[in-house]
Order: sequence, then structure tokens, then C-alpha cells
Amino acid sequence: MNARVSTLLWLAAVSGGLLAASSAHAGVFDDDEARKAVIQLRDQFNGFQATASQRIDQNSRQQLDMQNQLEGLRQEVARLRGQNEVLQNTVDTLQKQQKDYYADLDARLKKFEPQQVTVDGKEGLAQPTEKPEYDAALKQFQSGDFKGAGNAFSAFAKKYPQSPYLPLAQFWLGNSLYAQRDYKGSTFVLQNMVQQYPTHAKVPDAMIAIANNQLETGQKAQARKTLETVVSKYPGTEGAQAASNRLKTLK
Repeated sequence: MNARVSTLLWLAAVSGGLLAASSAHAGVFDDDEARKAVIQLRDQFNGFQATASQRIDQNSRQQLDMQNQLEGLRQEVARLRGQNEVLQNTVDTLQKQQKDYYADLDARLKKFEPQQVTVDGKEGLAQPTEKPEYDAALKQFQSGDFKGAGNAFSAFAKKYPQSPYLPLAQFWLGNSLYAQRDYKGSTFVLQNMVQQYPTHAKVPDAMIAIANNQLETGQKAQARKTLETVVSKYPGTEGAQAASNRLKTLK
């Protein structure tokens, strides 16, 4: 706006100067020449004024265009920032979903991997299905289903030959056979258990069960010897006490 006022003032000064010069030489020119000079000066003034107005209008339009472009750029930057936030949120969501997926997958896979367990003080690796199957067989035995328990423990021993539950499975298999009056089969299973796992906590009880099989088959002397071995080899244990009490009943 200041530029426009300055331009108009300059044009007025020029016009005034020209008019003053024309008046000073009025005596030199006749009326026609004076009229022509005035018209020429007026036309020049109008031309200057038109040119100045055009330049001012052009500058104003350019300034307006620049402001519009700047506003457009600001809007575009804002739009891109919004898109960037949406994309970042999407990426964060996908990363979390991926992390949760792999965590869930890892947890599922671990259910099928061998786990470290402690059975009667002994550590070992067990398949996830071992304990449920062992517990199911033991539950059959405790409910009096000795045949079903025997079959279950036998299947367990064949399926999991390296299981940390195997000594217990053999012990209860021997007792299941004893309950079915299969004394020979019971003795065979229990003797294998004692030989394979001589330090297992159930060995004294297994030997007492062997002595019971021997008594049932008329091997009284062998039964006494088996019980005496329990007393001498495992002193201070519940098995030794049970064997000692059993010896007192033998004649």
C-alpha cells in the first residue's frame, strides 16, 4: 500500500513540474500548441498512472498467489503429518501383533517340548503327555481296576522307555500284577526295576513286594532272605522297618 501511494505522489510531482514548465513557456506557443502540450502531458500522466496501477495490481496478485501457495503447502504438510501418524500407529500395531503371535507360538511349542521335572528326587526330561498318562494309570490302580492299571502302566513303559516316571510305572505295574495273582510276572517286573534303578526311593518297597510274591509261591526261605536284605541295605528307612515287621510274622 505504501508503494502505491509513493508512486502516485511521484507521478503527481512529475505532472506538476511539467505543467509548470508549460506555463513558463506559454508565451512561446500558441493556443493549439499549448493544447497539444497539455493533452500530451495528460496522456503521459495517464499512461504513468495506468502503468503504476498495473504494477501495483500485479504485485498484489503475486503476493496473494504466494500466500495461497504457502497456505496450500501448510495444508499439505499437515495432511502428510496426519498420514505419517496413521502409518506409525499401523506399524506399532503390526509389531505388537507380531510379537504377541511369536510369544503365543513359542508357548504352544513349549507344550510339545520335553520339560525338566523332578520325580522322587531324580531330575529328568519328560514329554508333556507323560505325567497325565502316568497319573491316569495310577488312578485306575487306586480305584481297584488292577487289570486296566496294569495295561496302562505296561503301555506307558513301552511308550516312554527313557521317562523319569518309568521306575514308578514299573513299581505299580508289578503291584498290579501281584493284585491279579500273576506272581511270576510281578517278580520279573519288580526285579528289573530294582536292577535298573538301585538307588531309587521305591526300591525297598519293590523288594518287599518281591518277598510277598515269593511267599505266595511257597518260596519262604527266599522271601526271608529278601526281607533281611532290605533291613541290612536300607537301615533307618520306612522300607527297612516294614521288612523287619514282616520278618517277625514269618515262622
